[in-house]
Amino acid sequence: QVQLVESGGGLVQPGGSLTLSCQASTNRFTFYTMGWYRRAPGKQRELVAAITSSSTTNYADSVKGRFTISRDNAKKVVYLQMNSLKPEDTAVYYCYAKWVTDYWGQGTQVTVSS
Repeated sequence: QVQLVESGGGLVQPGGSLTLSCQASTNRFTFYTMGWYRRAPGKQRELVAAITSSSTTNYADSVKGRFTISRDNAKKVVYLQMNSLKPEDTAVYYCYAKWVTDYWGQGTQVTVSS
């Protein structure tokens, strides 16, 4: 069983920045593809960004050039740096870990509003 604990969400003005963190409990962190999904009110869950065990990254078109995913294997943490935030980025952001089994965090709210 892997526990994922997100932090860093909050309220930010349009154009602002936030960094989300996800702390994983597993000692096999390096094997996992890590990533972030989000679910906005009334919308389906959307993959935001992912990073593989070899640090290959991919992003949703809607966040390319604005968001950056990274991982610190020593700390067992994955980050999502979010810049130039827009109101449409408002959502609950969920961390996930994928290897043999998928695991999900509880989510952290990001609200972009003036």
